[in-house]
Amino acid sequence: MSLRIYGNRLLKTLPGQDTRPTLARVRGAVFNIWQGTIAGCHWLDLCAGSGSMGAEALCRGAVRVVGIEQSSRACGLIQQNWRQVAGEGQTFEVIRGDVVKKLPTLAGQTFDRIYFDPPYACDCYEPVLAAIAQYHLLAPEGELAVEHSPDRDPFSVPPTLEICRQKIYGNTALTFFQCHHPIR
Repeated sequence: MSLRIYGNRLLKTLPGQDTRPTLARVRGAVFNIWQGTIAGCHWLDLCAGSGSMGAEALCRGAVRVVGIEQSSRACGLIQQNWRQVAGEGQTFEVIRGDVVKKLPTLAGQTFDRIYFDPPYACDCYEPVLAAIAQYHLLAPEGELAVEHSPDRDPFSVPPTLEICRQKIYGNTALTFFQCHHPIR
C-alpha cells in the first residue's frame, strides 16, 4: 500500500490499521497551520506509524526529524520512507519502542514541532504530555499537536504547557499546545 504526500511523493505503508496513517485532510491542515515554520525546524514524530508526518516535514525543509514507533515492521518502513525524501543537510532517526519509555532518551534535545498520534484508545496521552514537559522537549517557541478522538475527555495538561488551539476534522480532533510563558 502507499500514500501520497507533499510534492506528489509516494510513501509505502503497512497493510491493515495497525499504523493508521494520518488522513490527508488532517495532514494538510497541520502543515497549513504550521506553514512557514517547518523549514529549518527540528521535528519529533511520536507514535510515528508509517512516518508520513515526519516525511512531510522533511519534504518541507525540516533539518532534523526524530520518530518513535513501537512496531519494528513500521520502523523499517519509516527508515525507508524518510531515506527516500530526505535531502542533503537533513538528518533523521527512528527509535523503536514504547513512546513513554523512550522519551527520556531524548532529554537535552528540543524540538520546534512535535506531532503525537497514538491509537485513540491508548492511555498514554497524559504520560507523554508529562514527559514532554519534564524533559523540556518542546522548544520555548515551539508547538505540539496531539491527534485524538473528538469525544475524548479533556487532557490533564502539565503546568508548563498550555492549549493554544483546537480543531476538529470529522472523526479526528487536534489539540495544539505551546510552552506556558508566565506573565512577568
